Amino acid sequence: MGKQWMKPFGAVLVASTLLVGGTAWVAPGNYAYAAEVQGVQQNVINVVGKGEIQVKPDIAYLSIGVNSTAETAASAQKANAAKVQKVSNLLKNTWKISADDIQTSQFSVQPNYTYSEKDGQQIKGYTAHHTLTVTYREMDKIGELLDAASGAGANNIENVRFTVENPESYESQVIEKAVANADVKAGAIAKAVKRQLGAVLSVSQGDANVPVFYASEALMSKAQDTAGGTEIETGQVKVSTILNITYEMK
Repeated sequence: MGKQWMKPFGAVLVASTLLVGGTAWVAPGNYAYAAEVQGVQQNVINVVGKGEIQVKPDIAYLSIGVNSTAETAASAQKANAAKVQKVSNLLKNTWKISADDIQTSQFSVQPNYTYSEKDGQQIKGYTAHHTLTVTYREMDKIGELLDAASGAGANNIENVRFTVENPESYESQVIEKAVANADVKAGAIAKAVKRQLGAVLSVSQGDANVPVFYASEALMSKAQDTAGGTEIETGQVKVSTILNITYEMK
């Protein structure tokens, strides 16, 4: 069962859903719904409370890619495999990144085409592409790691995605902010119609749509320090939730 707020005349089941930079975290076994409120429905106020906090990310997902071009598909794939192996060895042996934190996310070998009025469309070589998604937790060393990967043969650093590894640890904070926000809204409505705000009758927790923070290749190329190394700014990510709250109106 999920979390419950109990009233003498009814019960409310609250599902736990948090969003971190656009990624939902849902506690196992919880489903968002509110029990039917027993009472006079015309004497209620329904509001949406929003809770949000900004936190420093503690985990990053790095998209490190390698491209190779050759006359044949087999040659392109073979050349690329050697480069990827070199990058992978660097990550595991030099940077001590676990194999569990390195995953192939993209792989392709595709023809390259040229076109002329005389010959039409012709195949001119092949390009092999292989992207590794690397989970990394040392935020202050990301730029150094990407520079090392580039030196080992990575030539397509696609993006870096930042988030927090355990969003549930911020659950109580965002819920408190959402309830406070709903209280203010409901109180203002009750005052405007010259009524008094009563007890909370029901609460349900829903989703919010918040974008994930990405550091793109273009952004990273502009962030250079005096030594020429890549600087990555982690910024902050949002942890948020939405509560749908029904109040009694006296």
